[in-house]
Amino acid sequence: MWLTHGDAVSVTADPGARATTPPPVGTTALPVRAAPEPGAPRRVLIPALGVSAPVMPVTAPDRTLVPPADPDRLGWWADGAKPGAREGSALIAGHTVHTGGGALDDLEELEAGDEVVVRTDRGTVRYTVDRVRVYSKGRIADDATRLFSQDSPGRLVLITCEDWDGTRYLSNVVVTAVPD
Repeated sequence: MWLTHGDAVSVTADPGARATTPPPVGTTALPVRAAPEPGAPRRVLIPALGVSAPVMPVTAPDRTLVPPADPDRLGWWADGAKPGAREGSALIAGHTVHTGGGALDDLEELEAGDEVVVRTDRGTVRYTVDRVRVYSKGRIADDATRLFSQDSPGRLVLITCEDWDGTRYLSNVVVTAVPD
């Protein structure tokens, strides 16, 4: 499929084939990227935070998602949606380290419109941050069904801990991002 700058659009049935109609004079043909196939995430990049972190699959025994012990690694809930899926929340979690050094230490600093890139075993999926919210530990449990829904349109949900009180974390940061 090809789109051109201006009003003319030329479409081919095979995305790998060349358009049979040349673009109008004075326009440039641009290839349209096909939506990536859903895939298991391998790395998450968050340019606004300088994050490039490897991802490994994790499970949620007793409905509790436990990220990898290494704070430089992120955990993808393997029983949920894959990044790039048309439906469901692809949930990726990581530890925050109150002294620094966790991949998602500054997750609360993201803003709507920031980019998150997920490299999967099937390609690259680009997301745009839609919402950043800090939930108290009790409140996140109340909203978990909605936040981590597998019936929603495809999206990425990043989560980490926040608000260290000297003994424990009191809150969670939840970032919701939609595919580009």
